[in-house]
Amino acid sequence: MKQQIVVSGRGGQGVLFVTRLLAEAGLEVGADVLTSETHGMAMRGGTVISHIKIGNFRSPLIRKGRADTGLFLTDANIPIHGAYVRAGGMRIVNSGGQGEYAGIDATACAKELGSLLATNLVLLGFAVRQGALFCDETVMCRVIKQASRPSQVELNLRGFEKGLAVTT
Repeated sequence: MKQQIVVSGRGGQGVLFVTRLLAEAGLEVGADVLTSETHGMAMRGGTVISHIKIGNFRSPLIRKGRADTGLFLTDANIPIHGAYVRAGGMRIVNSGGQGEYAGIDATACAKELGSLLATNLVLLGFAVRQGALFCDETVMCRVIKQASRPSQVELNLRGFEKGLAVTT
């Protein structure tokens, strides 16, 4: 099993938490895992990108045009980091609009749950539903329970399940 994933968003959207969940899920399924992130102006809402490689790789960085999957926590980052996803790869995007990607309004879904903090988990659930990731919902639920703060476990699971339930 080999998969290269980029996660792109703005500071405060949970890019690093999603990266951690994907890395932990990779370990859970017995794969080698490499990660790297670029924070930039993350503390001020700037662009953040992380690279996750699942499988036998030597370098954690993903070259442009090589990622199998891109998770975009904001559609504003598609022009910035969209080129990392290879032709034929999957772009999973938090967007209320249409485009050449699988989109879900994860922000609206999170608002329905009562917390914008669930936006990243909604997008992650949607990505699993689309078959864009190397693991299934059982593995990811187990990882979410293990990696979440005790006060956030319930919200994180509800967000993930909300994303799983969305059909396109």
